[in-house]
Amino acid sequence: MATEANHPVRTTEKSLALMERLREVDGARIRDLEGFNGMTKGAIHNHLSTLREHGYIIKEDDEYRLSFKFLTMSGHVRSQNDLYKFGRPKANQLAADTGMLVNLVTEEKGKGVYLYQARGDYAVNLDTHVGYRIRLHYTGVGKAILAYLPPEKVDRIVDKWGLPKATENTITDREELDEELETIRDRGYAIDHEERTEGLACIAAPILLDDTILGAISISAPTQRLGSAGFDEKIIGEVESTANELMLDLKYK
Repeated sequence: MATEANHPVRTTEKSLALMERLREVDGARIRDLEGFNGMTKGAIHNHLSTLREHGYIIKEDDEYRLSFKFLTMSGHVRSQNDLYKFGRPKANQLAADTGMLVNLVTEEKGKGVYLYQARGDYAVNLDTHVGYRIRLHYTGVGKAILAYLPPEKVDRIVDKWGLPKATENTITDREELDEELETIRDRGYAIDHEERTEGLACIAAPILLDDTILGAISISAPTQRLGSAGFDEKIIGEVESTANELMLDLKYK
């Protein structure tokens, strides 16, 4: 899946690991990080001081945390992405029309990455956010993407990330997943019914450009609000229509 460096720079790897650790714990003092990746307090201080000098880390009292420079960089990357540029207004309109939470997601290194979220009047609050990375096999957007990836890439993704269980409804069997992906291709959209989060359902449509999958767009809603019937045909049609409009915009930009 990932391309490994022929001659990795260990110092860089340690700095990156420290930044990941600061993200995970939402800031830390040097003594809290002592021993991380086998580093002494002195080595950790040197790494953090260098990152701070270049603006990637800030220090508040004795605590180090990531700076907004990452937002500057990631914001630039996202702004250059056509799926985001053309998808944002479509997502906003879909959220306004349905009142639900709309997600625009792409795939990178075998995981889904949230490019944008739009909130309707009745949108639920979830743990996802812009930049959030998620496994593909237990979300509507993820399965919509997997269904249109080349089979060999799906193999690599499953080999790398597996099919871990999140709820009782998560697909954890490869044959069952393949059958689900075939169903998605046949009907043109994906459904996630409490496969990642209990009490939550999603419907997602793929976004393709000349048979290449660019991502997917979905709406999420509490299962209690939907009732036993799930998403009605009108909602399904709105998601599919939005995806089709977006595909046309991307094709004839």
